[in-house]
Amino acid sequence: MADAAPPDTAPDVSEALFARLAADPLAAHLGITLEQVRPGYARASMTVGPQLLNAVGMAHGGATMALLDVVHAAVSNSHGTVAIAQDVHTEFLAAGRPGDRLTAEGSELHRSSRTAVYRIEARSDDGRLVATALARVFRTDRDWAAG
Repeated sequence: MADAAPPDTAPDVSEALFARLAADPLAAHLGITLEQVRPGYARASMTVGPQLLNAVGMAHGGATMALLDVVHAAVSNSHGTVAIAQDVHTEFLAAGRPGDRLTAEGSELHRSSRTAVYRIEARSDDGRLVATALARVFRTDRDWAAG
């Protein structure tokens, strides 16, 4: 069992790994931008535009969940080996409003040779906690550099 370095002390991942993690077609479609990835940490954001609203005019839960999932994918693959999502439990706490810039940050809570657990939180630009997730992955031996 290895504990992750605190996110504020770890260097960013390589440019090649960041580029691969940032090249997510669904994220691009939804306007999600991956901003930073370090081993055990990732951050991404999106603006709640008209295309991301639900029928009552607030951020669609699926769009908010997609933001959390993009961060989950980035943080769980931040050690350079392919990780596969097993479970994501999400709590929606406040509605994202039209025009809000939602930023999600994910941190590693636990990592072993085969599994890892992450906490991801999405906040609005005014600091409201919009959603939180607890997510788990299966860690493979496949190196991202191998393609």
